[in-house]
Order: sequence, then C-alpha cells, then structure tokens
Amino acid sequence: MDPESEPSATSALSDNNFKVFEVDQSKGGEKRLLNACTRDGSVDWYGKPAVKGSTGGWRCGMLLLVNQGLVSLAFAGVEVNMVLFAKSVLRQTNAEAANTFSRWMGTFYFCSLIGALLSDSYLGRYLTCVTFQIVHIIGLIALSLSTNLFLLRPPGCGEIGQLCEPHRPMEVAMFYISIYLIALGNGAPEPALAAFGADQFDEEDSEERQAKISFYSYFYVALNLGCLVAETVLVYMESMGHWVPAFWICTGSSVVGSVLFLGGSFRYRHFKASGNPISRFSQVIVASTRKINHELPSNGEGLYETIGRGSETNGSRRILHTKGFKFFDRAAFITCDDISLMSNQGQTPNPWHLCTVTQVEEVKCILRLLPVWLCTVPSSMVFIQVLSLFVEQGAAMDRRVSNFHIPPASMTAFDIVSTSLFIILYDKLIVPLYTKVTKREPKPPSALQRIGIGLTIGIVGLIIAGFVERKRLKYASNSGEETSSLSIFWQTPQYVLVGVSEAFVYVSQMEFYSSQTPDGLKSLGIALWMTSSAMGSYVASMILTVVMEITTKNGQPGWVPPNLNDGHLDRFFFLSAGLTALNLALYIVCAKRYKSISLEKRESINCAL
Repeated sequence: MDPESEPSATSALSDNNFKVFEVDQSKGGEKRLLNACTRDGSVDWYGKPAVKGSTGGWRCGMLLLVNQGLVSLAFAGVEVNMVLFAKSVLRQTNAEAANTFSRWMGTFYFCSLIGALLSDSYLGRYLTCVTFQIVHIIGLIALSLSTNLFLLRPPGCGEIGQLCEPHRPMEVAMFYISIYLIALGNGAPEPALAAFGADQFDEEDSEERQAKISFYSYFYVALNLGCLVAETVLVYMESMGHWVPAFWICTGSSVVGSVLFLGGSFRYRHFKASGNPISRFSQVIVASTRKINHELPSNGEGLYETIGRGSETNGSRRILHTKGFKFFDRAAFITCDDISLMSNQGQTPNPWHLCTVTQVEEVKCILRLLPVWLCTVPSSMVFIQVLSLFVEQGAAMDRRVSNFHIPPASMTAFDIVSTSLFIILYDKLIVPLYTKVTKREPKPPSALQRIGIGLTIGIVGLIIAGFVERKRLKYASNSGEETSSLSIFWQTPQYVLVGVSEAFVYVSQMEFYSSQTPDGLKSLGIALWMTSSAMGSYVASMILTVVMEITTKNGQPGWVPPNLNDGHLDRFFFLSAGLTALNLALYIVCAKRYKSISLEKRESINCAL
C-alpha cells in the first residue's frame, strides 16, 4: 500500500479520539489543553488512556530506577564473589569455578528472553516484574538458609585460603537450585523493567521522548550503583567468610526494592500485552509460503493494511511498508479469494492466509537485527572475564594496603565507577568535546558506531590484562610464593577500560534494540541485548574448556591451573583479545549493512488519545 495514498492519522482516528480540548470562553474562545492524555497508546491502572499529569514521568521513572538499584545490589552480592564461593566453599578449581560462573551468568541472561516473551505476549511488563521479583526473593532466601545450614562447615571456613569440608550431593544441589532461582528471578524481569520504565515517557511528546532516551542511560547507572555497594561492602564481608549475613542483606535489599515497586502501581503507565509474537511470525511465514507462486507488484501496491484503530494491536502503532525481504510481502498480498472473503459482510481475513503490512514488518525488523545480534555474542566474553578471571588474577596479587587486605572482587569498583561517570558525562562533556575535536556538526556517533568503539576499547583492556599478568608472573617467580608481590592496583587500567567499553556497548545496545523493534516487542528487543551476553557467557565457558583440554596435555598444568603461577593466563587474555578483534571486523561489516537498511525508516501513526 502506497503511504501517500493512505488516509491521514487524523482522519482515520477522528471518530475515536477522546476529547482533550475545551473552549475557554473567558479568553475569546481560545483552545486550552485540559487533562491531556498520552498519545503513544499507554493506559493507566484501570485501562483508560493515561493522563500525563497524574501518571508516568520521572516520578515513576525514579521509583523504577531505585528498584533497579536495590535489586541489582541483591543480585550482585551473590554474583561478584561466585568464583570465590565456588573455590572456597564448594572446593572447585580455578577453571571449574570460572565455568560455574559463566554458565550461571549465561542462564541469567537467557532467562531475560523468557521474561521478555511472557511480558510482550501474556503477562504485560508490570505483572512480569512483580512475579519474577518474588521468585528472586525466594531464591535469595533459599541461598541464605542453605549456606547457613549445610555449606559452611566447619565454622569459620569460606574465606580466601580456608576451604570448607566436602559436601553431599543433595547439599550442592540445594545451592544450585537457589542460585538458578536467583538467575531466573533477576534475569526474566530485567528487560521488562527497562521497557516498563521507558513506557513512563510519551514518545509522541518531544520533551518526554528525550527523557526516555536518558532513562536507558540512568537505568544502567542505577544497575551499576547497586553493584558498587555490593562490590565494596558485601564483597569484603564475603571475602572474610561472612557469607550468611551478606546473603541476608541481599535478601532484604530485594524485598525493599519490590515493596517500592509496588508502591507506584496506581501511577504507572501500561501497554497491554500484544499477543504471542511466535504465533504472529508463524502466520507471516505460512501466509507467504501459501502465495509463493503469486507475483508481487514492484511498487509495493496491493498489500493489506487496516486503517484507524483497527490497525493497532493494544496500543502498538502501525508500521509502514519497507523494501527488503520481499518474500514475506506475499503474506500481505491481497488475492481474489481474500477480496471475496473481506466482501462477505466485512469478515476479517484469516491471518494464516492474509497478514497486515504491520505484521509483516515486525518479522522484517527482527530479521534485520539478527546479524548485529550475532556479532555482539562473542564480544560479551570480555565483560564476563571481568567478574571471573580478573578476580582470580587479583586474588593471586599483593592485596595489602597497610594492615588491610583488599578483596579481589572489590577491584570491579573501578569498572563500575568508570562506567557510571562515563554515562553521566557523555552528553554534557564528551559529545561537545568530540564535536570540537572533529570540527563536525553536533551529531554524536550513532548507537551502532558506539558499540564498535566500545568493542575496540574492550580489546585494548584485554591486551593490557595480558601484559599485567606477564608482569605478575615475573614477580611471582622472583618471590617464589604462591601469590605475586605485584600490587593488585596494577589491575586498575584494565578495569577502567572495560568499564568505559561497557558504557559504550551495553547502553548503546539497549537503545539500539529498543528503538529498532515494534511497540509490541520492546521487551524482546531489550532481551536481545541480554541474550547476546548469555550466549557470550556460554562461548567464554566453551573456549576456556577447549583451551584447558588442549593445554593440559603432556603433563602440562594448562593456561588456567589451580595455581595461576604455574599457568599462562596472559595467553588466554591475548587469545580472547584476538578472537574479539576478529569478531569486531565481522561486526563492522554487519553494522555497515544495517545502516543502509536502516534508511528505510519505519513511520507510525499516532494512537488514539
């Protein structure tokens, strides 16, 4: 259907609009806006069009940011020292502990896809957040109880260098059940929470649209600030063997965050669930296959689309036809049989035979994202190594500052601070400086360009980590001790660089996927960002397993042995940097291709007020 021949949004919706303008007789009949509703299709708690003055905005946005910070604190309190717990309490080797962590983090990120599908399809974003945050609390309670009752034996074990007794299979099973409940309870609602926070800002309002973009940045800052508390206070308690009180603090933080989330229930703006996307995608594939022998017009005419409110699915706006993936256009091609069916008392076409252009474009949007998504999968292992191998490297360094011993996981505070500061200063300082240096018009790098910049910085961080490890080994061989005499603060540059890389990559991915997915699939779009990290975790675990299998032959201890002084962790860092560089080259090709496709911008009509 030619967009120029379509009725305007105003004419199509004029019969369904709510009255938001009244005539003020005291001002000469001038129109005055009273109780304006949002124009993006959002509704309030009662299912009525959301009123701007009493719903959404930064009041609700800040509440969700605080919730994210507290829930992140709870999750990070378990996450940040998972490697140490696995080594000291479960008696695992360095390689086993790193793999335990990578698989658990992979599951955490993979659960985001489950939560996104439930959020967009059935439960809605609000109910998804409530349900799985309860699961998160249950997992934390189970971990606290099992650690107290079964795992810390004898008393006083669990700190660095103090191994606990071997455990029975049932006790270890309880531990794994609890941490995977935590992964499900925190991973599943995270994309829904990010999308739900963005829902509090009307995209059709210029001021609120800019606030929505800022919300994604502050969402990641809130996540990092919660992690900062966990990785400074809680990590010290855990490194001293005080696992039980630390886990109970995590539980309390999650409970408080959930209570605050529920406190804003009547003020939130909502989007209704738009139905199962798998079913809609399947309908497009089946309908396209049925009409494989039909020849489509070259100008895109003759494609089916509904007009007015019927074109919207629970507030989701109509998407106009774009070029590319022409095979799927057949699903919206109107045949003689379809015309006869629609002429029969206005009967709605069977979606397995005839789909709307909007439904077809949903499939196209996801297909265009997949190459970029695949290219961000291997690069995620850069950030996984911060929380596993970087921590193990720090544990083998000199951690003394006077009489105080720095917990190795606390060094991730440099990662968090650099990430948060970079995000906060990006628009105010970095972009103006970039414009001044390049002498270009004030147009900052696109989201895809920022992802590429972040990957490049991450590669540099891994290379520096490799050189630091070489220096650590040199000092370890001279001292003859199990730990090196090299100060742990030599890790600072690699943590800072990886933190800046995160600021570029993660925030840009969240913004990119959210902006390039249809209204009814916003949670799924953000879940794509998280599932790329999930797949990256599994890739990191697989690569480490293969490397250890190859390097432990002929009596060699391998690159990542129980005693790092006997191995070559530096080589593994260099290998990771090389693989990430190859992935970056592939990403650049896909990103350039996506830029050419992104010129076919999808337009949308305003939803009824």
